[in-house]
Amino acid sequence: MSMNHVTQKNFFYRFSLVIFLVIFSMAILIFRLWTIQVRDAELYREKAENNRIWPQRMKADRGKILTKDGTILADNRPSADVIFVPGDCPSNRYKNVAETLEKLINVPSFWILEQVENFKAEPFTQITLKRDISRSDWIRIEENNFQLPGVYVTVQPQRRYPLGNTAGQIIGYINETNRDELVLYEGRYFPGDFIGRSGIERYYENILKGTDGYMTVTKYASGRPQLRTDRYGNLLLVRKDTRGHLLTEEAGLRQLPTPGKNLVLTLDIELQKLCENLLASQPGSIVVLDADTGAVLAMASSPNYDPNIFVTKGKDAERLELLLNKQPNRMTNRAISEQYPPGSVFKVFLAATALEKGVITPKTTFFCPGAFKIGGTGREWKCWKKYGHGSVTVREALAYSCDVFFYNVGLKLGVDAISEYCHKIGLGEKTGIDLPGEVPGLIPDRVWKAKINAHKPVWEQKWYPGDTVNLSIGQGSCATTPLQNAVLMATIINGGHRIYPHLNADFVPPQPEEQIFSKKTLETVIDGMRLCVESIGEARAGTGKLAKVDGITVIGKTGSAQIMSLEHHKKYKSEEEIPWEMRDHAWFVAGVTDKKPKIALCILVEHGHHGSSAAAPLAQKVIHFFYNREPKQDIQLIAQESIGRIQH
Repeated sequence: MSMNHVTQKNFFYRFSLVIFLVIFSMAILIFRLWTIQVRDAELYREKAENNRIWPQRMKADRGKILTKDGTILADNRPSADVIFVPGDCPSNRYKNVAETLEKLINVPSFWILEQVENFKAEPFTQITLKRDISRSDWIRIEENNFQLPGVYVTVQPQRRYPLGNTAGQIIGYINETNRDELVLYEGRYFPGDFIGRSGIERYYENILKGTDGYMTVTKYASGRPQLRTDRYGNLLLVRKDTRGHLLTEEAGLRQLPTPGKNLVLTLDIELQKLCENLLASQPGSIVVLDADTGAVLAMASSPNYDPNIFVTKGKDAERLELLLNKQPNRMTNRAISEQYPPGSVFKVFLAATALEKGVITPKTTFFCPGAFKIGGTGREWKCWKKYGHGSVTVREALAYSCDVFFYNVGLKLGVDAISEYCHKIGLGEKTGIDLPGEVPGLIPDRVWKAKINAHKPVWEQKWYPGDTVNLSIGQGSCATTPLQNAVLMATIINGGHRIYPHLNADFVPPQPEEQIFSKKTLETVIDGMRLCVESIGEARAGTGKLAKVDGITVIGKTGSAQIMSLEHHKKYKSEEEIPWEMRDHAWFVAGVTDKKPKIALCILVEHGHHGSSAAAPLAQKVIHFFYNREPKQDIQLIAQESIGRIQH
């Protein structure tokens, strides 16, 4: 075989292979084109459309918080933010722009240049340089805009609390979402969004937060659309994406944001202001309820704070101080989030329960010599009156707060009955108010004592008569909140029904449950509590006489809750020498039975010594103001007069 023949054969072999590969490749290409353009045409059309358009979120306003008379407690104001878009500024001018901004609005130039470098790959990203600028800052930027290419001012809604401290602990505060929340609420919250942290802002977050809207713009390649606003917060269409391509809004592809729902509260704002002013110089709490419906008319807690601190620039030091929980903690709502020994106000509950269970009658008497012993034990429980009250009925025991009477009643009633009725009325458990952070308090019983002492000897787990004696006057391990005691008073004056306190004016109270106390029981208790405040016939007024209001039937009960044993106080010659933190808490619970609406209130003055002198006068001011207020009364003057009276 000649060399030419072999060469020709190899040529045809290679040529055939090339032809085969070309035909095979063309077949694959044609099949792929058929797949893309025919079989999967709809899928790729949808992907192409998604690549062409980009939805841009439009933030919704947060709902307002108001009172029934229209007073605004929380709303929104426009907040101006300074942004910089590097792509709208020549790169050789970055440094000059940064230095100019440092002079105008006090933002470090090195930090601005760092941010520009971070977004070098996406030059048309909006970099927020300063939030919530002042009007003077805005004017300076406008005056120097020829030196600031790429610098713009956008307007966003900013939370505002017009009344400052007033009802601050009820309203609560908001701040920016953290990383964990962004993961937890993916798709609902985005970086920079705010969320309720406490109070109404937190409890009703789902109602107050609106639904964001969107607008859809055309984009090219990996473009990222930019939205800006005019000075009134109206959206303006932005010109370019990250690649510098022009953007246009897609017709019909816009959904406006839906603002959050407004929330109307039951608060009587003028009464709230008065209560807060009455407590201005001392830690404590005042709760005023509509006794029939459970509507919260006032809930003051002192000291308080201004929620604006968390949404206003330049308040970093104040925010830090609040969040460090320095004592006394201004952010704690003492009406629901602190629990205290109820002291003698617990006697109201004990008297009603004993009468209802038939353990005593209105005519039952016990003799008070000033001290009490159980059987042959050497343990002695004192009455607050050194030489005793003599022979007293339940009516007189309530009026004059006789401890020995209630020691006897508590032993006859027993811890099991006490625990049963506490549960019925809501003592020692959460009331269910529409606020976060409520604590349950504690009503100790056999089960509780055995449980907490499970690691101790059996004799320390057992419930003893002495435990019942302590519980009978609201001492020992017993603890309640001011709100719980206000609920107790509402039950006494509304006919014996437990109420459910609430702040949302749209709340529909459930139908009254069982009547816990009978009419006959309540008449006796109310009679004794009335005698506590005012003289009846020849009987002189009791420990709450400073709460008397002319022309109004006020019933009440004082209380002084020990936080230290009497042994600790003996080394001091007078009450004034006792350190503030060792003094008894001062309580006063009260109600009005002959006016509409009937109100129930509870006042606590921390370390106030005596309910008769520290808390009862405050109740007198609250009740008088509520039923006799005049349109132009000076609330602050009323408070100052009351405080001066207590101090002297």
